[in-house]
Amino acid sequence: MLGSVYALVALGYTMVYGILGLINFAHGEVVMIGAMVVLTMIGFLSGFPAPLSNGAILLFAVITAILVCSMLAFLIERVAYRPLRNAPRLAPLITAIGMSILLQNIAMIIWGRQYKTFPDLFSTVSYSFGGANITNVQVFIIIISILIMSALLLTINFTRIGRAMRATAESPQIASLMGVNVNYIISLTFVLGAALAAVAGVLVFANYSVAHYSMGFMLGLKAFTAAVLGGIGNMAGAMLGGILLGLIESIGAGYISDFTGGFMGSHYQDVFAFLVLIGVLVLRPTGIMGERVADRT
Repeated sequence: MLGSVYALVALGYTMVYGILGLINFAHGEVVMIGAMVVLTMIGFLSGFPAPLSNGAILLFAVITAILVCSMLAFLIERVAYRPLRNAPRLAPLITAIGMSILLQNIAMIIWGRQYKTFPDLFSTVSYSFGGANITNVQVFIIIISILIMSALLLTINFTRIGRAMRATAESPQIASLMGVNVNYIISLTFVLGAALAAVAGVLVFANYSVAHYSMGFMLGLKAFTAAVLGGIGNMAGAMLGGILLGLIESIGAGYISDFTGGFMGSHYQDVFAFLVLIGVLVLRPTGIMGERVADRT
């Protein structure tokens, strides 16, 4: 379950990197804003005079979060990244970090410093499977993640938009000569990544029942690690890296918890993500499935 969420967020990193060669470190904050918008919309819709069903409230809230995050990503690309497209690599990187800090502070001003709890829209049912417990919410998260990732792969590989995105990733100049609107494709890539981030934010919020203005920072770093692990710039690699990272974290924390009698497991869960990042960068910098980014010299 954790890996499927990492994979959704990692896809946003890998799509942008595949086309622009840019690490969008503000992507984790888009995940956070998606969760916060859902919380706001649920509170707003729940107060309607004509009450809506819980399913309808959640659906409208998720759609609103996707729209808000998509517009935010479009604005970020247009204002923060496009003017620096031909600048040295360090300038967009610093801008991305600055945008991440800016979005965190804007979220803190709007939603406050307090932790927010997810409304109790649906009853949680626990199942036992293979000696492990899993809830109906976690099963739903896994199914939704698989459906979304499958739809994205089909879109990238078998549609005109997908061909235009792959052509832009190979060479923006040649794609432009062939009639592809490169600026439109780049903006669309940011928008698609933000839509995935919004859904991931909702899924994380629903599973842990807690959201905070800084929740996107660590999640974004782990998703970036997952993208590097699978091979940043490679769509299937991002999915594989996300699943593997989630498994490594959960199993590693479980073994440490057993070894220490339950004393240290959860505290060391985050360590595994960065150990994996260091190991991949040292042993195989291109990731498990390699890097499919063309040389644009």
